[in-house]
Amino acid sequence: MKRTHYCNDLRATDESQTVTVCGWVSRVREFPETRFIVLRDRTGILQITIDSSNPCFAATDTVRGEFVLEITGAVRLRDPNNRSLQYDTGEIEIVPSSLVVLAKSKPVPFPVDGTPVTASEEVRLKYRYLDLRREPLREALKLRHSVISSIYQFLDSEGFISVETPMLTKSTPEGARDYLVPARVSAGNFYALPQSPQLFKQLLMMANFDKYFQIARCFRDEDLRADRQPDFTQLDIEMSFVDVDDVLELNERLIQDVFKRTLDVDVALPLPRIPYMEAMNRFGSDKPDQRFALEISDVSQVLADSSFAVFKGALEAGGVVKVLVAPADLTRKQIEMLEASAKQNGAKGLAWTKVTASGLEGGIAKFLSPAEVAALLEVTGAVAGQTLLFGADTWDTAVKALGAVRLALRDELKLITADAPRFHFAWVVDFPLLEQDLERGSYTFMHHPFTSPALEDIGLFGTPEMGTMRARAYDLVLNGFEVGGGSIRIHQPEVQEQMFNAIGFTTEEARARFGFFMEALEYGTPPHGGIAWGLDRMVAVMAGADSIRDVIAFPKNARGIDVMADAPSAVDAKQLKDLHIKLDLE
Repeated sequence: MKRTHYCNDLRATDESQTVTVCGWVSRVREFPETRFIVLRDRTGILQITIDSSNPCFAATDTVRGEFVLEITGAVRLRDPNNRSLQYDTGEIEIVPSSLVVLAKSKPVPFPVDGTPVTASEEVRLKYRYLDLRREPLREALKLRHSVISSIYQFLDSEGFISVETPMLTKSTPEGARDYLVPARVSAGNFYALPQSPQLFKQLLMMANFDKYFQIARCFRDEDLRADRQPDFTQLDIEMSFVDVDDVLELNERLIQDVFKRTLDVDVALPLPRIPYMEAMNRFGSDKPDQRFALEISDVSQVLADSSFAVFKGALEAGGVVKVLVAPADLTRKQIEMLEASAKQNGAKGLAWTKVTASGLEGGIAKFLSPAEVAALLEVTGAVAGQTLLFGADTWDTAVKALGAVRLALRDELKLITADAPRFHFAWVVDFPLLEQDLERGSYTFMHHPFTSPALEDIGLFGTPEMGTMRARAYDLVLNGFEVGGGSIRIHQPEVQEQMFNAIGFTTEEARARFGFFMEALEYGTPPHGGIAWGLDRMVAVMAGADSIRDVIAFPKNARGIDVMADAPSAVDAKQLKDLHIKLDLE
């Protein structure tokens, strides 16, 4: 390689050394007798200074932004009056003895040299290879590399073995639609791209690979948003002969190690644990953002005899009344915004009233008795200048709606202050094993059908109390995002069959979908469990990015479209014929 140094390698101590650097032109400044070129590579920038007496001067006549140059020359200290402290190489410059234009560039559709970008995300995604030249994205991908490198080093030191699992596998129900791949050699049949390596990592436990991990590519055909991509990356870990505490303890040390190595951030251990029901009741979410202190209170008993129709109707139907104290005298416009958020999460509306020095005023205050007002103020601790926001509905709807309102208040009132922790981790534990599938009118799994129930709850399969069963499952929460999740798995064939029956699979259906796995369970399966980190989301939070698209080299847009490669796209008739596929788009 001709290059001897990256741009940011050089310092004043390299004075008089002859070097060769390569990179892109960030900008050119032209004066009658001198031209300055700011050269950029992935490490940083470096000034090239060419006087009119320099033989290379003429070669710069047509050099413009984003041209690719190879420059050989001597390192020289810049005049003390012209040195810069804004970047690492600000004390030096290169005086070239050779300047070669390796490639020219058309004018770029948006600046990549550090100038603020006003282009839309769609444009930046179309020219992603240019967008990746910008420092924020480059640094995000470098952070991603450092995180993955740290994971490998830590898990290798702990005796884990990295194993790759298949990309082409069998379609199995795991919570989202599969991406299907037609099998040319087996007409009418399809592979599926893996939603996760779930079954394979459990099979590895059966195969005596008792400590497995993988940086795994996964695929889910589901509705998209800022923190979802159709193809994504997760850290997959599985361990044999473990219980919940063993998995959590290892992952806590891994988190601590990764954050220290990559960000020099100290993560205090052990991480706090919060039961699922407590998280929902206090924060309205199973991934609570605990960087700010705003919690939901239950006022069902306080309002048990309320004459207000909304509260009375909810309570008579077996529901609840919950309240959130907004730490501000909200405007009508703000209340309407919060109500829209509540409705988007299933609520019929958002009752409210304001706290004043004389009690409650506005909104539903006229429907509350003096005793109810006094009790509300005592339970909530609300003071003048604050606003009470109520959710009255089924428990599930009330807490989730107020949970969404809580997050909207966080953003609207900027409740995360400068003294809040930069990163707040927590485990959410003791999840329900099952939840109601309203479309099917039966139970479905909350995590996946291989999650072990709490040992003391196994006897509840097939009983009226089956809906109360708890899972040996856990989610890792960071700053209000679920960045990991896992469980202890079912390792006994008879319990796995009970689980399939509970979610509506007959024995025949279960065998048809998971026959190879159910058979493997019968050949001596150790107790095992694991976890998967959403690596894209974890790195996005670490980088302070707004979207996981900012930490993925070539992401899809919010509609799942690769606007750069124009995918998905049509294929020709011969390809379809080879795959025995006919299209019916009517």
